[in-house]
Amino acid sequence: MKTSQQVDRREFLQRSFATGALSALPLVIPGRALGLDGTAPSERITMGVIGYGGRCAAILPHFLTFGDLQCVAVSDCRANRLTAAKQTVDTHYQNTDCAAYADFRDLLARADIDAVLIATGDRWHTPLSILAAKSGKDIYCEKPVSLTIGESRLLADTMARYGTVYQAGHQRRSVGSYRFQIETARSGAIGQVHTVVCQVWQGPTVAPDVPQPVPDGFDYDMWLGPTPWHPYTPAYVNGWNYFWDTGAGPVIGMGCHYTDIAQWGLERDDTGPVSYEGTATWKADAFSDTPVTADCCCTYADGVKIVIRSSGAFQDRYIRFVGTEGWIQVDDQTNAITAEPSSILRDRSVSARGWAETGDHVRDWLDCIQSRRRPICHPESAHRATTICHAANIGLRLGRALKFDPQTERFTDDDQANAMLVRAGRSPWNVY
Repeated sequence: MKTSQQVDRREFLQRSFATGALSALPLVIPGRALGLDGTAPSERITMGVIGYGGRCAAILPHFLTFGDLQCVAVSDCRANRLTAAKQTVDTHYQNTDCAAYADFRDLLARADIDAVLIATGDRWHTPLSILAAKSGKDIYCEKPVSLTIGESRLLADTMARYGTVYQAGHQRRSVGSYRFQIETARSGAIGQVHTVVCQVWQGPTVAPDVPQPVPDGFDYDMWLGPTPWHPYTPAYVNGWNYFWDTGAGPVIGMGCHYTDIAQWGLERDDTGPVSYEGTATWKADAFSDTPVTADCCCTYADGVKIVIRSSGAFQDRYIRFVGTEGWIQVDDQTNAITAEPSSILRDRSVSARGWAETGDHVRDWLDCIQSRRRPICHPESAHRATTICHAANIGLRLGRALKFDPQTERFTDDDQANAMLVRAGRSPWNVY
């Protein structure tokens, strides 16, 4: 059932077509808009895509499989990626209808687009989400949802203010293995949960590089967006996740997936730990500036702990809930579930797909766009999970233990840490 807001949009478009009021807009009637897949055109959700890097290339095919979703436009600040994105969509629909925009603002200006998939680098997640919400779009945004605690708080508040259906890309909430893990942890089968171990990989380092001319077809200033200006170097652009200005390394890049599952399993989506203490190592001569290894203990007011460890190989990542009478672990690489006692596994009845599959997560988002209910990984839960990783990283950068108030979302008696809650944004993209 459509909401009054959605019906009004459709009726507005119909009236505008009749009067010619939209004759100047680049409206597209996609190939599947004829309804040949069984979904009436009036019931189809139209989507635009912003950012076509490796992650988007991996997940966009999942989005395109849903008959009630129609991708009508793509945007990227790199010409080669923009071409590839359009080709992916056009090949799927077997036409040439997908519009391509070098500037995302042209995509957001389209009144006929209901929703957007945001799959840019981290620096753009919050600003783009806020601009999309103000443009009346519902949003599926890749993780982590922000570069700072202040950003993601603003994100959650903005989505609530505009009534945006926002799904964060913490897709493990929609994967059967993790759902079984959560059910087991909550059931008491491993006793009282006291620790959640989040094992992510060791951070790589980026070697020094020298400034070079910006390649043709690359709007580098747009790529930088709200972050401080840096001379163009391939190492900086390709290794953006390992520089504080544009990313934060595995502690948040992967860690937010696991803190999200931990918060969900502990039923604490509206709060977080009150203290952070840990250690990290850096490589002194690296061009990048995020930790190589890290070990951080994040403790809630009742003593329950989340332990974030960044070490070892990529394929060795896992999340383990530890209780007074046992534990249950999901191996992220293989999707294998192990437990003690092993008899717990007899209760498993769900055949799970792996972490890379976003299908159920996308289905939940689309259903919520229709019903206007809250998605499984809504903005507040994403903000809280991301906050844990940001707070851990701030403590690691400062080299000291920190106290944090989850209600005020400020550090206790630490002006230096509180100064790191927000960052000045580069004009004109500052969201504060």
